[in-house]
Amino acid sequence: MPRIVLASQSASRRRLLEGAGIKPTVIVSHVDEETDFFNAMTPEDMVIALAVSKAHTVRELVDYPAIIIGCDSTFDVDGVSFGKPGTPEIAVERAKKISGRTGLLHTGHCIIDTAQGIEIADRVTTKVTFTDMTDEEIADYVASGEPLHVAGGFTLDGFGSPFIPIIEGDYTNVVGLSMPFLLKAMKQLGYSWPQLKEMQ
Repeated sequence: MPRIVLASQSASRRRLLEGAGIKPTVIVSHVDEETDFFNAMTPEDMVIALAVSKAHTVRELVDYPAIIIGCDSTFDVDGVSFGKPGTPEIAVERAKKISGRTGLLHTGHCIIDTAQGIEIADRVTTKVTFTDMTDEEIADYVASGEPLHVAGGFTLDGFGSPFIPIIEGDYTNVVGLSMPFLLKAMKQLGYSWPQLKEMQ
């Protein structure tokens, strides 16, 4: 039985899997997301390219049968990719841009079954609408530190939740890993969901 390997340092992605009864081994890819190669792509293409790159990088580190899950998320506002802000200044600037607006949260997924030599890669997109945020609310949110290291500079499962009144599509995709997509991919690979929960 292969082991589930999550090629991500994202605590949210790990929580999604563990919350559904899956116990992944976490191996961080350390892929540099901020290269000219990736930044030149559209947000839709970039998330798939990064997910594939992360999954393949981790595949090189794994010497046992594994199902490797690589993911990358970005928030697409008018065709511009909002990744992790990194600094409070950028986080504030982006929060002001998305206040009262709707954008597209894209998550690229790449799942590699090393035993069968099969790879499945695709993107899932969810529409996210923000309420109008005051400067005080934005400053308070950024001061929490939470938005600095997450795609788009917001979280749906944390301090950002009060400011997101509407999402259209898959909630887990916004958190960072589409669980319905994972189920579909596992069925394509020939595994049932109960089998997935036994893989450790």
